[in-house]
Amino acid sequence: MKLDAALPPSHLVDVPAIAKAAEATGFSAIWTQETQHDPFLPHVLIAEHTSQIQMGTGIAVSFGRSPATLAYSAWDLAAQSNGRFILGLGTQVKAHIERRFGMPWPESVTSKLREQIQVIRAFWDCWQNGAPLNFRGEYYKITLMSPFFNPGPLPPAPAGREAGGEGFIPIYIAGVNPGLAKLAGELCDGFHVHPFHTPQYLREVLLPAIDAGTAKTGRSRAEVTLATAVFAATTHAEREFCRQQVSFYASTPSYRPMLEFHGWAEIGEKLSSLAARKEWASMSELISDEMLAEFCTEASSAPELATALKARYLDLADRLTLYIPFVPGEKDDFWRELAETL
Repeated sequence: MKLDAALPPSHLVDVPAIAKAAEATGFSAIWTQETQHDPFLPHVLIAEHTSQIQMGTGIAVSFGRSPATLAYSAWDLAAQSNGRFILGLGTQVKAHIERRFGMPWPESVTSKLREQIQVIRAFWDCWQNGAPLNFRGEYYKITLMSPFFNPGPLPPAPAGREAGGEGFIPIYIAGVNPGLAKLAGELCDGFHVHPFHTPQYLREVLLPAIDAGTAKTGRSRAEVTLATAVFAATTHAEREFCRQQVSFYASTPSYRPMLEFHGWAEIGEKLSSLAARKEWASMSELISDEMLAEFCTEASSAPELATALKARYLDLADRLTLYIPFVPGEKDDFWRELAETL
Protein backbone atom coordinates (compact mmCIF):
# COMPACT_ATOMS: atom_id res chain seq x y z
CA MET A 1 0.00 0.00 0.00
CA LYS A 2 1.60 3.24 -1.17
CA LEU A 3 1.34 6.67 0.39
CA ASP A 4 0.68 9.53 -2.03
CA ALA A 5 0.56 13.30 -1.51
CA ALA A 6 -2.08 15.84 -2.41
CA LEU A 7 -0.75 19.07 -3.87
CA PRO A 8 -2.25 21.99 -1.92
CA PRO A 9 -3.99 24.75 -3.87
CA SER A 10 -0.87 26.54 -5.11
CA HIS A 11 0.35 29.10 -7.59
CA LEU A 12 2.67 27.62 -10.17
CA VAL A 13 5.67 29.45 -8.76
CA ASP A 14 5.36 27.35 -5.57
CA VAL A 15 5.03 23.96 -7.27
CA PRO A 16 8.74 23.09 -7.81
CA ALA A 17 9.60 23.35 -4.12
CA ILE A 18 6.55 21.31 -3.09
CA ALA A 19 7.30 18.63 -5.68
CA LYS A 20 10.95 18.31 -4.61
CA ALA A 21 9.95 18.06 -0.96
CA ALA A 22 7.28 15.44 -1.70
CA GLU A 23 9.79 13.25 -3.51
CA ALA A 24 12.39 13.67 -0.74
CA THR A 25 9.80 12.80 1.92
CA GLY A 26 9.13 9.46 0.30
CA PHE A 27 5.69 9.81 -1.26
CA SER A 28 4.98 7.47 -4.19
CA ALA A 29 2.92 9.96 -6.18
CA ILE A 30 1.62 13.50 -6.06
CA TRP A 31 -1.94 14.31 -7.14
CA THR A 32 -3.44 17.62 -8.28
CA GLN A 33 -7.09 18.58 -7.91
CA GLU A 34 -9.36 20.78 -9.98
CA THR A 35 -10.55 23.20 -7.34
CA GLN A 36 -8.92 26.65 -7.40
CA HIS A 37 -6.35 25.98 -10.14
CA ASP A 38 -5.91 24.07 -13.38
CA PRO A 39 -5.01 20.45 -12.58
CA PHE A 40 -2.68 19.89 -15.56
CA LEU A 41 -0.29 22.85 -15.51
CA PRO A 42 1.50 21.93 -12.24
CA HIS A 43 2.60 18.61 -13.73
CA VAL A 44 4.92 20.31 -16.19
CA LEU A 45 6.85 21.65 -13.20
CA ILE A 46 6.52 18.49 -11.12
CA ALA A 47 8.00 16.48 -13.98
CA GLU A 48 10.83 18.98 -14.48
CA HIS A 49 11.86 19.13 -10.82
CA THR A 50 11.58 15.45 -9.84
CA SER A 51 12.89 12.18 -11.25
CA GLN A 52 11.07 9.26 -9.59
CA ILE A 53 7.75 10.27 -8.05
CA GLN A 54 4.63 9.49 -10.05
CA MET A 55 2.10 12.24 -10.72
CA GLY A 56 -1.48 12.53 -11.79
CA THR A 57 -4.71 14.47 -11.81
CA GLY A 58 -6.89 13.47 -8.92
CA ILE A 59 -9.07 14.66 -10.60
CA ALA A 60 -9.50 16.69 -13.78
CA VAL A 61 -13.16 17.42 -14.61
CA SER A 62 -13.80 15.38 -17.73
CA PHE A 63 -17.24 16.79 -18.61
CA GLY A 64 -15.72 20.28 -18.68
CA ARG A 65 -13.39 19.30 -21.54
CA SER A 66 -13.37 17.58 -24.88
CA PRO A 67 -11.66 14.17 -25.10
CA ALA A 68 -9.22 15.67 -27.62
CA THR A 69 -8.05 18.27 -25.09
CA LEU A 70 -7.62 15.57 -22.46
CA ALA A 71 -5.73 13.32 -24.86
CA TYR A 72 -3.25 16.03 -25.90
CA SER A 73 -2.62 17.24 -22.34
CA ALA A 74 -1.98 13.75 -21.00
CA TRP A 75 0.23 12.86 -23.99
CA ASP A 76 2.49 15.85 -23.48
CA LEU A 77 2.73 15.29 -19.73
CA ALA A 78 3.57 11.61 -20.21
CA ALA A 79 6.42 12.66 -22.51
CA GLN A 80 7.57 15.41 -20.14
CA SER A 81 7.58 13.09 -17.11
CA ASN A 82 9.23 10.14 -18.88
CA GLY A 83 6.19 7.94 -18.35
CA ARG A 84 5.23 8.98 -14.80
CA PHE A 85 1.89 10.68 -15.54
CA ILE A 86 -1.53 9.22 -14.66
CA LEU A 87 -4.70 10.73 -16.13
CA GLY A 88 -7.33 10.86 -13.41
CA LEU A 89 -10.82 11.93 -14.47
CA GLY A 90 -14.00 12.80 -12.61
CA THR A 91 -17.41 13.89 -13.81
CA GLN A 92 -18.24 16.48 -11.10
CA VAL A 93 -21.95 17.07 -10.44
CA LYS A 94 -24.61 18.58 -12.66
CA ALA A 95 -24.76 22.03 -11.07
CA HIS A 96 -21.03 22.62 -11.52
CA ILE A 97 -20.91 21.30 -15.09
CA GLU A 98 -23.82 23.47 -16.19
CA ARG A 99 -23.32 26.57 -14.04
CA ARG A 100 -19.54 26.70 -13.47
CA PHE A 101 -18.17 25.15 -16.67
CA GLY A 102 -21.09 26.12 -18.93
CA MET A 103 -21.22 22.65 -20.45
CA PRO A 104 -24.18 20.29 -20.99
CA TRP A 105 -24.95 17.53 -18.52
CA PRO A 106 -25.40 14.17 -20.26
CA GLU A 107 -28.46 11.95 -20.06
CA SER A 108 -26.18 9.10 -19.02
CA VAL A 109 -23.09 9.92 -16.96
CA THR A 110 -21.64 6.44 -17.39
CA SER A 111 -22.20 6.32 -21.15
CA LYS A 112 -20.59 9.68 -21.79
CA LEU A 113 -17.59 9.01 -19.56
CA ARG A 114 -17.14 5.61 -21.22
CA GLU A 115 -17.06 7.30 -24.63
CA GLN A 116 -14.64 9.97 -23.45
CA ILE A 117 -12.20 7.27 -22.33
CA GLN A 118 -12.64 5.35 -25.57
CA VAL A 119 -12.03 8.47 -27.64
CA ILE A 120 -8.92 9.40 -25.64
CA ARG A 121 -7.49 5.95 -26.20
CA ALA A 122 -8.41 6.12 -29.88
CA PHE A 123 -6.31 9.29 -30.18
CA TRP A 124 -3.41 7.62 -28.39
CA ASP A 125 -3.64 4.50 -30.55
CA CYS A 126 -3.58 6.71 -33.63
CA TRP A 127 -0.55 8.69 -32.47
CA GLN A 128 1.40 5.76 -31.11
CA ASN A 129 0.56 2.97 -33.54
CA GLY A 130 -0.77 4.71 -36.65
CA ALA A 131 -4.26 3.28 -36.22
CA PRO A 132 -7.03 5.07 -38.15
CA LEU A 133 -8.97 7.55 -36.00
CA ASN A 134 -12.56 6.44 -36.41
CA PHE A 135 -14.77 6.67 -33.34
CA ARG A 136 -18.55 6.92 -33.74
CA GLY A 137 -20.67 6.91 -30.63
CA GLU A 138 -23.72 8.50 -29.04
CA TYR A 139 -21.87 11.59 -27.81
CA TYR A 140 -18.81 11.83 -30.07
CA LYS A 141 -17.96 11.37 -33.72
CA ILE A 142 -14.16 11.66 -33.98
CA THR A 143 -12.73 10.79 -37.40
CA LEU A 144 -10.19 13.47 -38.37
CA MET A 145 -6.43 13.34 -37.68
CA SER A 146 -4.14 14.78 -40.30
CA PRO A 147 -0.33 14.57 -39.93
CA PHE A 148 -0.07 18.26 -39.06
CA PHE A 149 -2.02 17.65 -35.80
CA ASN A 150 -0.44 14.30 -34.89
CA PRO A 151 2.21 14.63 -32.13
CA GLY A 152 3.70 11.25 -32.98
CA PRO A 153 4.57 8.37 -30.64
CA LEU A 154 5.82 8.59 -27.10
CA PRO A 155 9.35 7.37 -26.46
CA PRO A 156 9.61 4.17 -24.41
CA ALA A 157 9.55 4.77 -20.67
CA PRO A 158 12.28 3.26 -18.49
CA ALA A 159 11.88 -0.46 -17.89
CA GLY A 160 9.70 -1.20 -14.90
CA ARG A 161 8.13 2.26 -14.75
CA GLU A 162 4.70 1.49 -13.32
CA ALA A 163 2.83 4.39 -14.88
CA GLY A 164 4.65 4.31 -18.17
CA GLY A 165 5.30 1.95 -21.00
CA GLU A 166 5.42 2.70 -24.67
CA GLY A 167 2.20 4.38 -25.78
CA PHE A 168 0.47 3.67 -22.46
CA ILE A 169 -0.91 6.23 -20.02
CA PRO A 170 -3.02 4.90 -17.14
CA ILE A 171 -6.54 6.28 -16.84
CA TYR A 172 -8.19 6.39 -13.42
CA ILE A 173 -11.75 7.56 -12.84
CA ALA A 174 -13.30 8.77 -9.60
CA GLY A 175 -16.67 8.06 -8.12
CA VAL A 176 -18.85 7.66 -5.06
CA ASN A 177 -21.57 5.39 -6.43
CA PRO A 178 -21.34 1.86 -7.90
CA GLY A 179 -22.06 2.87 -11.50
CA LEU A 180 -18.68 4.52 -12.02
CA ALA A 181 -16.93 1.87 -9.94
CA LYS A 182 -18.27 -0.73 -12.35
CA LEU A 183 -17.06 1.34 -15.30
CA ALA A 184 -13.59 1.50 -13.73
CA GLY A 185 -13.53 -2.28 -13.51
CA GLU A 186 -14.72 -2.59 -17.07
CA LEU A 187 -12.42 -0.10 -18.76
CA CYS A 188 -9.92 1.72 -16.54
CA ASP A 189 -6.52 1.22 -14.97
CA GLY A 190 -7.53 2.61 -11.62
CA PHE A 191 -10.35 3.97 -9.48
CA HIS A 192 -10.05 7.10 -7.36
CA VAL A 193 -12.08 6.37 -4.23
CA HIS A 194 -13.65 9.62 -3.09
CA PRO A 195 -12.77 10.63 0.48
CA PHE A 196 -16.52 10.57 1.17
CA HIS A 197 -16.67 6.83 1.84
CA THR A 198 -16.54 4.37 4.68
CA PRO A 199 -14.49 1.15 4.68
CA GLN A 200 -17.73 -0.84 4.91
CA TYR A 201 -19.19 0.94 1.86
CA LEU A 202 -15.94 0.42 -0.03
CA ARG A 203 -15.87 -3.29 0.83
CA GLU A 204 -19.56 -4.10 0.36
CA VAL A 205 -20.60 -1.76 -2.46
CA LEU A 206 -17.72 -0.33 -4.48
CA LEU A 207 -15.42 -3.36 -4.66
CA PRO A 208 -18.23 -5.71 -5.81
CA ALA A 209 -19.12 -3.12 -8.47
CA ILE A 210 -15.52 -3.04 -9.68
CA ASP A 211 -15.51 -6.83 -9.75
CA ALA A 212 -18.70 -6.80 -11.84
CA GLY A 213 -16.97 -4.50 -14.31
CA THR A 214 -13.87 -6.67 -14.59
CA ALA A 215 -16.04 -9.77 -15.07
CA LYS A 216 -17.90 -8.05 -17.90
CA THR A 217 -14.72 -7.57 -19.95
CA GLY A 218 -12.73 -10.57 -18.75
CA ARG A 219 -10.19 -8.57 -16.81
CA SER A 220 -8.66 -9.40 -13.44
CA ARG A 221 -9.19 -7.34 -10.30
CA ALA A 222 -5.41 -6.84 -10.12
CA GLU A 223 -5.61 -4.69 -13.27
CA VAL A 224 -7.51 -1.95 -11.39
CA THR A 225 -5.53 0.11 -8.87
CA LEU A 226 -7.55 1.52 -5.98
CA ALA A 227 -6.25 4.99 -5.14
CA THR A 228 -8.14 5.95 -2.00
CA ALA A 229 -8.38 9.41 -0.51
CA VAL A 230 -8.97 9.21 3.24
CA PHE A 231 -10.03 11.52 6.01
CA ALA A 232 -7.46 11.28 8.79
CA ALA A 233 -6.76 13.29 11.94
CA THR A 234 -4.16 13.39 14.68
CA THR A 235 -5.29 16.69 16.26
CA HIS A 236 -8.58 18.17 17.39
CA ALA A 237 -8.40 20.82 14.65
CA GLU A 238 -7.93 18.16 11.95
CA ARG A 239 -10.78 16.15 13.40
CA GLU A 240 -13.15 19.12 13.23
CA PHE A 241 -11.96 19.95 9.72
CA CYS A 242 -12.84 16.39 8.67
CA ARG A 243 -16.25 16.72 10.34
CA GLN A 244 -16.87 19.89 8.35
CA GLN A 245 -15.84 18.27 5.07
CA VAL A 246 -17.98 15.20 5.70
CA SER A 247 -20.99 17.47 6.26
CA PHE A 248 -20.24 19.32 3.02
CA TYR A 249 -20.01 16.17 0.92
CA ALA A 250 -23.01 14.59 2.65
CA SER A 251 -25.15 17.54 1.52
CA THR A 252 -24.65 16.55 -2.14
CA PRO A 253 -27.85 14.84 -3.38
CA SER A 254 -26.04 12.60 -5.85
CA TYR A 255 -24.01 11.12 -2.98
CA ARG A 256 -27.17 10.15 -1.09
CA PRO A 257 -26.92 6.39 -1.91
CA MET A 258 -23.87 6.12 0.35
CA LEU A 259 -25.81 7.70 3.20
CA GLU A 260 -28.81 5.45 2.53
CA PHE A 261 -26.52 2.42 2.75
CA HIS A 262 -25.72 3.37 6.36
CA GLY A 263 -29.22 4.55 7.24
CA TRP A 264 -28.25 8.21 7.24
CA ALA A 265 -30.56 9.45 4.46
CA GLU A 266 -32.46 11.77 6.80
CA ILE A 267 -29.22 13.48 7.84
CA GLY A 268 -28.33 13.97 4.18
CA GLU A 269 -31.67 15.62 3.50
CA LYS A 270 -31.20 18.01 6.42
CA LEU A 271 -27.69 18.87 5.25
CA SER A 272 -28.94 19.54 1.72
CA SER A 273 -31.51 21.96 3.13
CA LEU A 274 -28.86 23.78 5.16
CA ALA A 275 -26.56 24.00 2.13
CA ALA A 276 -29.37 25.41 -0.01
CA ARG A 277 -29.82 28.16 2.58
CA LYS A 278 -26.02 28.64 2.74
CA GLU A 279 -26.01 27.86 6.46
CA TRP A 280 -22.57 26.31 6.19
CA ALA A 281 -21.55 26.84 9.81
CA SER A 282 -24.44 24.75 11.13
CA MET A 283 -23.84 21.73 8.93
CA SER A 284 -21.03 20.06 10.85
CA GLU A 285 -23.22 19.92 13.98
CA LEU A 286 -25.24 17.15 12.31
CA ILE A 287 -22.19 14.86 12.03
CA SER A 288 -22.01 12.94 15.29
CA ASP A 289 -18.78 11.49 16.69
CA GLU A 290 -20.03 7.99 15.85
CA MET A 291 -20.74 9.00 12.26
CA LEU A 292 -17.40 10.78 11.94
CA ALA A 293 -15.57 7.66 13.16
CA GLU A 294 -16.91 5.76 10.16
CA PHE A 295 -15.37 8.27 7.77
CA CYS A 296 -12.23 9.43 9.55
CA THR A 297 -9.20 7.49 10.77
CA GLU A 298 -8.06 9.01 14.05
CA ALA A 299 -4.80 8.63 15.98
CA SER A 300 -2.47 10.67 18.18
CA SER A 301 0.76 10.30 16.18
CA ALA A 302 2.06 9.39 12.73
CA PRO A 303 3.10 5.82 13.65
CA GLU A 304 -0.26 5.20 15.33
CA LEU A 305 -2.05 6.64 12.31
CA ALA A 306 -0.06 4.37 9.98
CA THR A 307 -1.09 1.36 12.07
CA ALA A 308 -4.73 2.46 12.03
CA LEU A 309 -4.69 3.06 8.26
CA LYS A 310 -3.22 -0.39 7.67
CA ALA A 311 -5.92 -1.94 9.83
CA ARG A 312 -8.66 -0.19 7.85
CA TYR A 313 -7.32 -0.29 4.31
CA LEU A 314 -4.65 -2.93 3.80
CA ASP A 315 -7.09 -5.28 2.06
CA LEU A 316 -9.05 -2.46 0.41
CA ALA A 317 -6.61 0.00 -1.18
CA ASP A 318 -3.43 0.02 -3.23
CA ARG A 319 -2.64 3.70 -2.70
CA LEU A 320 -3.64 6.12 0.07
CA THR A 321 -3.78 9.90 -0.02
CA LEU A 322 -4.63 11.74 3.16
CA TYR A 323 -7.20 14.51 2.86
CA ILE A 324 -4.54 16.84 4.20
CA PRO A 325 -2.54 18.70 1.54
CA PHE A 326 1.22 18.27 1.75
CA VAL A 327 2.78 21.63 2.60
CA PRO A 328 6.58 21.66 3.10
CA GLY A 329 7.49 23.23 6.42
CA GLU A 330 4.25 22.08 8.03
CA LYS A 331 4.19 18.71 9.80
CA ASP A 332 7.45 17.62 8.11
CA ASP A 333 8.28 15.08 10.83
CA PHE A 334 4.74 13.73 10.69
CA TRP A 335 4.89 13.13 6.94
CA ARG A 336 8.31 11.50 7.10
CA GLU A 337 7.28 9.18 9.91
CA LEU A 338 4.04 8.28 8.15
CA ALA A 339 5.78 7.55 4.84
CA GLU A 340 8.47 5.45 6.54
CA THR A 341 5.98 3.49 8.65
CA LEU A 342 3.66 2.75 5.74
